[in-house]
Amino acid sequence: MRYKVLIADPLEEVGINMLKEIAEVDVKTKLSEDELCQIVGDYDALIVRSGTKVTRKVIEHGVKLKVVGRAGVGVDNIDVDAATERGIFVVNAPSAITTATAEHTFALLLALVRKIPQAFASLRNGKWERTKFIGAQLQGKTIGIIGLGRIGTQVAKYAKAFGMRVIGCDPFISQERARQLGIELRDLDDLLRESDIVTLHVPLTKETRKMIDARAISLMKDGAILVNAARGGVVDEEALYEALVSGKLAGAALDVFEQEPPKEGSTSFKLIQLDNVVATPHLGASAKEAQEEAAIEVARQVMAVLRGDFPTTAVNIPAISPDLLQLLRPFMDLSDRMGRFLSQLVRGRVEEVRLYYAGMLSEVETEPITRAFLKGLMEMRLPETVNLVNAPALARSRGIRVTDERSTQPTDYASLITASVRTHQEERSVSGTIFHGVGPRIIQINGYRVDVLPEGYAIVVEQIDRPGIIGRVGTLLGQHGINIAFMQVGRKEIGGRAVMVIMVDTPAPPELLEQIRQSHEAILDVHQVDFGPPLPLKTEQT
Repeated sequence: MRYKVLIADPLEEVGINMLKEIAEVDVKTKLSEDELCQIVGDYDALIVRSGTKVTRKVIEHGVKLKVVGRAGVGVDNIDVDAATERGIFVVNAPSAITTATAEHTFALLLALVRKIPQAFASLRNGKWERTKFIGAQLQGKTIGIIGLGRIGTQVAKYAKAFGMRVIGCDPFISQERARQLGIELRDLDDLLRESDIVTLHVPLTKETRKMIDARAISLMKDGAILVNAARGGVVDEEALYEALVSGKLAGAALDVFEQEPPKEGSTSFKLIQLDNVVATPHLGASAKEAQEEAAIEVARQVMAVLRGDFPTTAVNIPAISPDLLQLLRPFMDLSDRMGRFLSQLVRGRVEEVRLYYAGMLSEVETEPITRAFLKGLMEMRLPETVNLVNAPALARSRGIRVTDERSTQPTDYASLITASVRTHQEERSVSGTIFHGVGPRIIQINGYRVDVLPEGYAIVVEQIDRPGIIGRVGTLLGQHGINIAFMQVGRKEIGGRAVMVIMVDTPAPPELLEQIRQSHEAILDVHQVDFGPPLPLKTEQT
């Protein structure tokens, strides 16, 4: 059978030639949504870069589509949920830009420490100023890598080749895996204190936005260097500018900015005017080889699907039978929220995940539910796309041990999921169920009984059960204009340890959380959790 492939964005010729081995290939670029809808029904595969939007409408018109390929990493321009619903694979090329971005990180770093741009500009102006541009060497320096995904670990390999000491920070990599890579793991604050050079390789999320702020910079060594080839928003540019002007930091090498392109008058623009800054216009992946590798990788993945093989870079999961999906979907949604909850509650590097299934769930296939938990646990803090297909592999690659068990013993619930996450510092657990006619509920947190709908924002207060805490916390929230939607305390005994869950309409700022933490001696810890938007109302299964 001869397949048909539509390429809707420019693709390197090497990828096109590979596809021609098994398919008829048409290249039609700059199509509108309507134009794409008119023709996509004739094709078995669609390949795009970032320009073409593969919307639900496009996917619904792709009646023959078996796979959508993205010649790059991000799939924000593809409606993955719509593709999954129709059993269409979505594949990408995640490893294609790893080398290019890691190399660019070192290009920026070397240009900065050896003052290459300034020396070249001087030479071009007819000067020969050798003593003016004395730089520093990398050998023997300590480099701190924040984010140890594909790019971060590649940077670590290059750093080792330069004779550098490598330390790293990533909550989702085990001590054993780090040891294999020759990386000494540190908490973020310790990494900042010990590093001569700090380089960022994290996604831009709520957790990482402005993670390098004035406080973080104050922890860094005097004369340290910051490199950012990740995302502009992970650095507070005002704080960075002040640190560079004051001399707290010796320099910064930047490929990304909060505002791209930087506009005159913005902090991004002010940064690139400084003599101790080396900057490029978001060129991390802009290497010919990277573009060719992306074309080769996406072609290889599309060909695998068309040949009936399982692709290795799928970012979704194939459709399952409608009956099984109807049964499992509510539990998958609940499990995902439980993973998100523990991701924001635990401290330290995740080493082990255990899931227990009881009641009706002990009699059905629970792997999709386990995958959903891992997705929720890891997606908020990893640079890679985390989904139902790749979550187990990502956990394995980071040395996280995952086990699930089933119990046929009677429980108080028709179905029960209990998840436990152990880090190098602590272990925490959460249990959830779905009540018929009511919906999903978190029913235990670290063994304390609660009844919480896993939607929206929650403030979780760990405390000793004492009078006055509820009133004091409520007053603080009210003073900051934060409305309480629901509040509950779970305890095992009067005067013992307890957990208070406060559902709020809007998130609390970090300074308010700290005020709550300091407001009463019996308050042990405070966490804010974003469960996510409202869940679909699917309560008829249990």
